[in-house]
Amino acid sequence: MQEFFHMAFGIHDETLTWWQMSLRAIGIFFAAVLILRIGSSRIFGKNTTFDIVLGVIYGSILSRAITGNAPFWPTLAAALTLVVLHRGLAMLAFYTNIGVGNILKGKPEMLIKNGELQWAAMRRNSVTEHDLCEALRNAGHDADLKSVRLAYLERSGNISVIMKSDEQKRPLP
Repeated sequence: MQEFFHMAFGIHDETLTWWQMSLRAIGIFFAAVLILRIGSSRIFGKNTTFDIVLGVIYGSILSRAITGNAPFWPTLAAALTLVVLHRGLAMLAFYTNIGVGNILKGKPEMLIKNGELQWAAMRRNSVTEHDLCEALRNAGHDADLKSVRLAYLERSGNISVIMKSDEQKRPLP
């Protein structure tokens, strides 16, 4: 069996053939899917900094196993370790106080409050009025910043908008 594995996948110190690399790619693909199933679907779904960092490192590690720049099994073990670490930290953030989640994932920032732009938050996050108008249009609203009750820069980098109700838009008598 060891001889077959060596012939099919090659070893770290030798030059891999095209078909050995192809077999490694197939093996890594199925191993990566299995490892990510151990994690959770949120790894690539939420796109917070916490999730993006895992995705970049995960891809980098697994590519080394395909190209033969790192040993096959230890590389898979490192990928599994990263996914388990991600899952453990996500659980820690869920079960502990909100501060852990804020440290790992960031926190939302209020950009508009009752139609008033929150310039300090916008400056800190490099968000322009044009970005806010774009978020309004993407949400299907007119680009009238005064009609926004609340707007947040979410942890994912998206801007969410809550519009004022019709009663709140009318001037008070």
